[in-house]
Amino acid sequence: MIGNIRETYNRHFHPNKYEAFLRQFEVDFPGQLDFRVAETPVFVPGSLKERLIAAGEQIIAQLMDPKFKEKTQRAIPPGQEAPNEDAHPSILILDYAICRDEQGQLIPRLIELQGFASLFGYQGYLERLYPRFFYHPEGFSAFFDDLNQESYFQRLKDFFCGGLPPEQVALMEIFPEKQKTRIDFAATERFTGIPTVCLTQVKKSGRTLYYEKSGKKTEIHRIYNRVIFDELDTMPGLKTEFHLTDDVDVEWIAHPNWFFRVSKFTLPMLQSEYVPKSYYLHELKAYPDNLDDYVLKPLFSFAGQGVRIHVTRELLDEIPNKENYLLQEKVHYHPVVLSPTGGVKVELRMMYIWPKGQPRPELLINLGRMSKGEMVGVRYNAHFDWVGGTIAYFEK
Repeated sequence: MIGNIRETYNRHFHPNKYEAFLRQFEVDFPGQLDFRVAETPVFVPGSLKERLIAAGEQIIAQLMDPKFKEKTQRAIPPGQEAPNEDAHPSILILDYAICRDEQGQLIPRLIELQGFASLFGYQGYLERLYPRFFYHPEGFSAFFDDLNQESYFQRLKDFFCGGLPPEQVALMEIFPEKQKTRIDFAATERFTGIPTVCLTQVKKSGRTLYYEKSGKKTEIHRIYNRVIFDELDTMPGLKTEFHLTDDVDVEWIAHPNWFFRVSKFTLPMLQSEYVPKSYYLHELKAYPDNLDDYVLKPLFSFAGQGVRIHVTRELLDEIPNKENYLLQEKVHYHPVVLSPTGGVKVELRMMYIWPKGQPRPELLINLGRMSKGEMVGVRYNAHFDWVGGTIAYFEK
């Protein structure tokens, strides 16, 4: 994106440095890294940074519509609505493809959004790792609001704990030791003290939740929720003492209902130059003539599962439950990073927290994905180099 910086980075790059970089993950978090990490971070010019922030502000303004909950009630599947929902999502994630506009300028285009957690712990760790092994220019930061390593993790700990001892806050996941993102759980625990607790190990006594560790019973007063409903749906025989829809005395980060409300379901409601046109499939009286310019997405899926990028009238006609699908205008990623083996497409995730009582979300950090495949995402680029998970450093 910034020619002279990219040229310098590539010139100083060596595969031995990348191998040493990867070995450091094993030193710091043995056996926890289970996805590909890119050979490079992304260096973002100030002009694109301004557009990303502006896009976020436009989207946030629409999410703050007083009627937003009413408009998104259908997003919550029957039987999966949890009680004690808060006024707004405590986490907001915005994913953008990096494209070029008609004038050739870099522009973000919203791909997806979620009111659900992301890799806050891991990205904070990754931020300090790239500069240890590779060229890093002055005047760039992965953080926002003048945060640095120390203040970022302190801000994260304050947000997660809400004044409670970390042991009373559970990062809750289903079989966390099997998850591809488990390195984030380990990083979160190391840097904030919050333990990772499997959903199957959460016990309930009346309205009180607790877990046991080394024979000690500890009450849970806040849940940093990492449980994906999609995954629970694939485990119909799973037996747990606590269910996400139970009425219990805990605070959620983020409340389960926001997983559905702020999601692909929200896209057709958003109006912005940074948001591609999206339609609920069942509300279309006629299909667009240019279906080649659209993708089909299930409303209730995760990590790109079920997305169809080659859309035909026959495909749409065969869908029985059209109310559960979204037709979205295709976004054309531009290969904005030049690697030694060719151009690479980039997707940037802007990661916000929204503490209780705070009027607006707060942008903390970012996550990057680099791709040479037809779809962006680590699982779709396993056979390429200079792709995978990364982080962006923004020009100050």
